[in-house]
Amino acid sequence: MIYSVNGTLTHMEPGVAVVECGGVGFKCFTSMNTQRTLPQIGAKAKLFTVLNVREDAMDLFGFATQSELSCFKMLTAVSGVGPKVGLAILSELTPEQVAASVATGDSKTLTRASGVGPKLAQRICLELKDRVRDLGAAAGKAMPSAGTASASSHAAAAVDALSVLGYSPSDAAAVVARFDSALPVEELIRLSLRTIDTGKRGS
Repeated sequence: MIYSVNGTLTHMEPGVAVVECGGVGFKCFTSMNTQRTLPQIGAKAKLFTVLNVREDAMDLFGFATQSELSCFKMLTAVSGVGPKVGLAILSELTPEQVAASVATGDSKTLTRASGVGPKLAQRICLELKDRVRDLGAAAGKAMPSAGTASASSHAAAAVDALSVLGYSPSDAAAVVARFDSALPVEELIRLSLRTIDTGKRGS
C-alpha cells in the first residue's frame, strides 16, 4: 500500500523513526541496523515500507534497503514470528547474515536476537529453506544442496540465501556465477546484492 516514504527525518528514538512527507509525519518502526544508516534529524531520509494491519492498529515498518524489507517480510511469514521478533532479528543481524544462516541451516546464529530461542530459530530455518526449495521447483530447477563445505556449495548456499531475500533462483544463480565460488557465503551474498542494486539504479 505504501511502498516507501521519502522526506525529512524529524524524530528518532530506539525502534522508531518519523519521516515527514508533504506535511505528514509517518511513524515507522525500524530495526537498529536501519537506524544506524539514518542521517541526522532534519536531513533527507528514505525508508522502504510495509503496512501491518491488525484489528486494533495499523503499523508502518520502514527499512533502509529493499533487501532488509524483503527479509522482514519473509521472517514474519514464518509461524510464530511477529513484527517484534522480525525487528529484533534484523536489529542483531544483517539481511545477508539472516539469509546465510537459513541457507546453511545455522539456526544458532538466529538465537542471538532477543526473543528467539533454539526451537523458533530452527523453525525459521526449516520453513524458509522449504520456501526456497518450492521456488526452485516452481521454476523447474532443483536447488543444489549446501550441505558440504566445497566451493560449489558456497555458490549454492548464496543462491539459496538470495532466494530467501525474494530473488528468483534463476536470477540469483546468474548473479552469483559472476564471482569466485570459493568466497565465503556471506561475501558472495553481499557482492551479489551490490551488483543487483547497481543494476537497478542503472536501469
